[in-house]
Amino acid sequence: MPSIDDNADWADTEFGAANLGDARLTSRLVALARRLASSPDCPFPRSLNAAELKAAYRFFDNEQVDTDGVLAPHIEQTLRRMTRIPVVLAVQDTTEFNLSHLKATEGLGYGTGNASRGFMLHSLLAVTPEGLPLGVLGMKTWVRPDAQLGKKQQRKHLPVADKESVKWLEGIAHLGALKARCPETLVIGIGDRESDLYEVFTAERPRGVEWLIRAKSDRKTVNPEHSLWEAVAATAPLGETELQVPPVGNQPRRVARLTLRCTPVRLRPPQRPSSRLAEVTVYAIHALETTPPADIEPLEWMLLSSVPTITFEDTLERLGWYARRWTIESWHRVLKSGCSIEKRQFGNLERFVRSTALFAVISWRIMYATLLGRADPDLSCEVLLQPDEWRALHSRTHRTSKPPTAIPSLGEVVLWIAKLGGYLNRKHDHPPGPTVMWRGFLVLHEITEMYRIFRQDE
Repeated sequence: MPSIDDNADWADTEFGAANLGDARLTSRLVALARRLASSPDCPFPRSLNAAELKAAYRFFDNEQVDTDGVLAPHIEQTLRRMTRIPVVLAVQDTTEFNLSHLKATEGLGYGTGNASRGFMLHSLLAVTPEGLPLGVLGMKTWVRPDAQLGKKQQRKHLPVADKESVKWLEGIAHLGALKARCPETLVIGIGDRESDLYEVFTAERPRGVEWLIRAKSDRKTVNPEHSLWEAVAATAPLGETELQVPPVGNQPRRVARLTLRCTPVRLRPPQRPSSRLAEVTVYAIHALETTPPADIEPLEWMLLSSVPTITFEDTLERLGWYARRWTIESWHRVLKSGCSIEKRQFGNLERFVRSTALFAVISWRIMYATLLGRADPDLSCEVLLQPDEWRALHSRTHRTSKPPTAIPSLGEVVLWIAKLGGYLNRKHDHPPGPTVMWRGFLVLHEITEMYRIFRQDE
């Protein structure tokens, strides 16, 4: 299982090779990452002293600092982690930052519902099939200009290259560009129903880059049944599987029994006035709940993939891949709530975007710590924490000033950090999630500082 270099500070590992045109800016980036990761949800005046605060605002105001420059060394480390994994899921998703409450912020655009103000973020996150996030692969930010407000119907007739939808094609192209740096890894681009674009199906990509998306449209086919859903329904079921459905509203947790089908389908291209698209063969994977409880809409997934999917085992694997899409939504939630991006008062869009690139990696580290502790709890805790950190944590947890004779395991320290964040560890509790982990990291920072103060004369 991949880990952060245990011989170096994580901030050095993820940001130390940044090329921002000035070595002092790189040093400041590393120092900011280290400090802000210790208290990601706090306002800057609480996280930083007076000199650090002044330097931070200068950093985020510097035009030499851009998203690509900040993320480049972390992306390199992400690709390094990917080289150890045979299959990596590259999940794409879009989220919106609502800054309507910050009236004086310059450079914002309109948001969902047309009344909000803010900016958009489209991201690529590398995730293992087991659900461990390996790191950020790319980010794109933009604003919706006020001149386009209320013109949704007119934009429907534009070429894909002139729409926001081009982000999905850019994501596939970006994966293609990165593929040479992890040649032995199969990379699967994952997208939700918003990514159901015919142009994605026909986009050029190098060998070893594939895609899996959830279908939105019942497309026309060359098959005798003439439509996607009919073509899949005409095939014999491969078998059944069970899915744990979490509670939703007043509906309790339940187990859904899904009937599975899969078949290759030859799609007819849609008629686009600005382009000629070719027919394409995709593999359709269908999961349908056949006996849902009364008054509950049955669960249904229709997935399309470029990866050959023939057997029952293939179908289960593709469903498992798509289920990992939730990881990027959790990461976006940590970025917003755990790092409080929408509460920052930067004054203009450019500062927000620069800070978002930095906090994106801090948010990933919180997720990584949470899920790595579940995936490989027997690892040494020094894949995550510096010696002073785990010793301070051990002292606080066990109420002792004597360090242990052996380095604790990762599983142990993740549980200790979670308890600092309010995790109760009761018999039937789920494993700790990102929320209690980021709260725990905040407390860990404080106790580590005190530990260092009391030990400095030894």
